[in-house]
Amino acid sequence: MIARQRYLDKLIRKKENGLVKVITGIRRCGKSYLLFEIFHKYLNSVGVDDAHIIELALDDDQNIRYRHPLELSQHLRELIADKDKMYYVFLDEIQKVAEIKNPYLPDSEETVGFVDVVLGLMRLKNVDIYVTGSNSKMLSADILSEFRGRGDEIRVSPLSFSEFYAAYDGDKKKAWSEYLTYGGMPLVLRQRTHEDKSLYLSRLFEKIYLDDIMARHKIAKDKSVLEDLLNIISSSVGSLTSPSKLAKTFNSLKKASVSDDTIARYLDYFVDAFMVYRAQRYDVKGKKYIGSPLKYYFSDVGLRNARLNFRKLEENHVMENIIFNELLYRDYNVDVGIVEYNHKDASGKKMRTQLEIDFVANRGSARYYIQSALSVADEDKRLQESHSLRRVGDSFKKIIVVKDNIVPRYDSDGIFYIGIESFLLGDGMNW
Repeated sequence: MIARQRYLDKLIRKKENGLVKVITGIRRCGKSYLLFEIFHKYLNSVGVDDAHIIELALDDDQNIRYRHPLELSQHLRELIADKDKMYYVFLDEIQKVAEIKNPYLPDSEETVGFVDVVLGLMRLKNVDIYVTGSNSKMLSADILSEFRGRGDEIRVSPLSFSEFYAAYDGDKKKAWSEYLTYGGMPLVLRQRTHEDKSLYLSRLFEKIYLDDIMARHKIAKDKSVLEDLLNIISSSVGSLTSPSKLAKTFNSLKKASVSDDTIARYLDYFVDAFMVYRAQRYDVKGKKYIGSPLKYYFSDVGLRNARLNFRKLEENHVMENIIFNELLYRDYNVDVGIVEYNHKDASGKKMRTQLEIDFVANRGSARYYIQSALSVADEDKRLQESHSLRRVGDSFKKIIVVKDNIVPRYDSDGIFYIGIESFLLGDGMNW
């Protein structure tokens, strides 16, 4: 069993807090396992018997009838028979529940769906509800607001490197190489050969994610456009881009016309399905967000690599993507930093230059400026990688993460250097 302790701790803290726990994340990242196995065993360990843990997987064909909201409500209420003890209700893939017209108001436009079912159950004092879903639009902003402030989201990601390494049979160096290539989808650990891992990840993309997006958004003819767009952003992961720039690239490569609006809409679909994340640019000195262009990172680098048939494993870009995901895993809000400064060129002409910091990570009052670099082995490279950090001018911690397994250290400017494995495993870090 992969412990997934960080998520378990969140569930324990939120247990019986009067809110519905909404567990979101990309499909097959382990949401169901977290609830049905890890949290279930925890509840057993603190004295909750199985009769008071109600589990329903709504993507199971045996439970199709419960995708009707009224059938679901009746079924759950029948199972909640003991009025004096707490019941823990786990509803997996809740978005499968249909939205229907209210059968008791045939002349009305009013609908009934899973939100009504959950809100109804929340009125019962002896029910603690947990739902999972793979669609951020349904289960993040819109639905949490429909729960009228009574929803509490827990975002689950594929395995972090520390989780992967804890379950991996091999040394740290080999684990990093595997993780860099195949990512952290939990079932990848069961595959033994490159062919098996490659096939598993490719099928996830084709049969789960793309087909799900097409069905959800009723895209009948544009699968090739979706696939080509994924290929383009896979090839340029971590690069600044925009719908207009991607449309130009797409039209140039494919010799076909696709509008900016279509590209923007499809990017929203990828974000909605947790396949990719957006990172905004933040002006560190101006203390403001800058609009387009943005950066896109994959929620799992193995999926990104599989999309490109493992042809373009640029370690610098993949490592940057992994650091971004790690910061999200540690509950930081992550932006791309911009630092502007005035200087004179060789001829004495005044210039204004904009430098980029890979990540500005914020959590509460804590802030970190983080740069990803394959190496800072020579002085010129070190100065190049630290240039933007030295221009920030505030007292928050500045970090350069390198590929090499180095002894963590500070330089004369107060910048902290650490190897990627130590950074991901938390060795020597004071977060």
